Amino acid sequence: MARPPSEPDAPDLPEAVATPRSRWRVQIVWLVPVIAVLIGGWLAAKAVLDKGPTITISFATGEGLEAGKTRIKFKNVDIGVVRSVTLSKDHGSVIATAELTRDTSNMLVDDTRFWVVRPRISGGTVSGIGTLLSGSFIGMDLGTSTKERRDFAGLESPPVIASGVAGREFVLKSEDMGSLDVGSPVFFRRLQVGQITSYTLDANGKGVTLRAFINAPYDKYVQTDTRFWHASGVDVSLGTEGVKVNTQSLVSILIGGLAFQTPDETTGQPEAAVRTEFILFHDRTEAMKRHDRIVDTYIFNFNGSVRGLTVGAPVDFRGIVVGEVSAIYTRFDRVRKQFSIPVEVRFYPERFTSRYKSGDAGGRVTGNRRQLVDWLIARGMRAQLRTGNLLTGQLYIALEFFPAAPKAGMDWSANPPEMPTVPGGLQSLQDSLTSLLAELNKIPFEGIGKDAQKTLADADSLLKQLRTEVMPQARDTLAAAQTALDSANGALQPDSQLQQGTTDAMRELARTAAAFRTLADYLERHPEALIRGKQEDNK
Repeated sequence: MARPPSEPDAPDLPEAVATPRSRWRVQIVWLVPVIAVLIGGWLAAKAVLDKGPTITISFATGEGLEAGKTRIKFKNVDIGVVRSVTLSKDHGSVIATAELTRDTSNMLVDDTRFWVVRPRISGGTVSGIGTLLSGSFIGMDLGTSTKERRDFAGLESPPVIASGVAGREFVLKSEDMGSLDVGSPVFFRRLQVGQITSYTLDANGKGVTLRAFINAPYDKYVQTDTRFWHASGVDVSLGTEGVKVNTQSLVSILIGGLAFQTPDETTGQPEAAVRTEFILFHDRTEAMKRHDRIVDTYIFNFNGSVRGLTVGAPVDFRGIVVGEVSAIYTRFDRVRKQFSIPVEVRFYPERFTSRYKSGDAGGRVTGNRRQLVDWLIARGMRAQLRTGNLLTGQLYIALEFFPAAPKAGMDWSANPPEMPTVPGGLQSLQDSLTSLLAELNKIPFEGIGKDAQKTLADADSLLKQLRTEVMPQARDTLAAAQTALDSANGALQPDSQLQQGTTDAMRELARTAAAFRTLADYLERHPEALIRGKQEDNK
């Protein structure tokens, strides 16, 4: 098009030039939402990739659990949070659903444990005090299994032993729990070396099974013949050395505990394997008693009272315990119409073998035990009840030889066989007194009394006769005798005639004896004088 002529007064304006529209202008505008979508997708993917596993944990109660706030911690590091807390379908428990971090996937195995950490006192230990300010949380302990798991049953109390602690666990069988509890201490030579980790009631209801964890390096002292016993109380014993009080520690008295030790004669045996089963005894005395491999059962039948004899009472042979009472029964003999007390005993024949020398192997004294027992019975061995403690009246059974005992034999047809007995010392005394009283009752004391009264009456008559008839004559006789004594006494006085005559006679006899002595001397010198006569002396 031709340009019109310019007017002198009109300003110069630039001429509009048509520019073609760029095709990239619309794509640049849409770049921002695209980038936003990409960022959102990346965040979403990252959220999905960073999201950890979701697990469910069942608890008996929801105490301390709060959705969105209750944390899950492992070694005090947050690894998850509880998202919801709901009741189970049967309303019997609480289900906590929790989300964990991504790096915990390999920690969720079959034996992983969870529990609510809250303030608690158990087994003499105090835990969870910090939650008074920070609030409760769920604790976690790693398992050792390789099987993965996503639903768990929470523990009602925290585990006593955390995973990774060096040591070994052992199983203990006991008749009852005593004062033990989870966390109760285990002592070795008065050092606390372990804890009770759990306990369960046996299926038959006749005992309990406990699990004890012994920390390393003390677990090496648990050997195949180690003995465990309750150390929860105070053991008081009275012996020749006075009163002894034994206990492990003040803690064991307050909260209970147990102890273990290996007998000196079996020290050096191999270490017990993990989860080896042991018997938990009531006290140290029972635990450290010799546990014999060979046990024979016999019956001792007593006719008298066994008051003071209890199950567990010793069977003694000359001061050595060779058995113990296992049961006490009653028996009625329908033929004799009499009651008796059969006492069942466990007899340990190994205790008759020689063990004071090193290397002696124990076992029975002889292979034929019946022959040995018959030989002992034939030589007077009998069982007798004796008093073991005068203060308590406790009895024990003594095996001793009684050569004068009536002959008896063993009844091997009975099961268990029955050994003969003799009455105890008190029973024998009682029988003797009974026999003596029976004999005394046979004496006719009434007739003897009447005879004695008659004799006393006769004696009284005799005394009266003596006073009336004999006494006067006796007095006259005594007077005459006194007169004779007075006369004799007067005659014996120095100035009496009899005394002077006697003195003169004695003098004459002395002179006569001197003359005879002179004559004898002369005849001894001059025997011829008997024929010739006495010769005159030459002057």
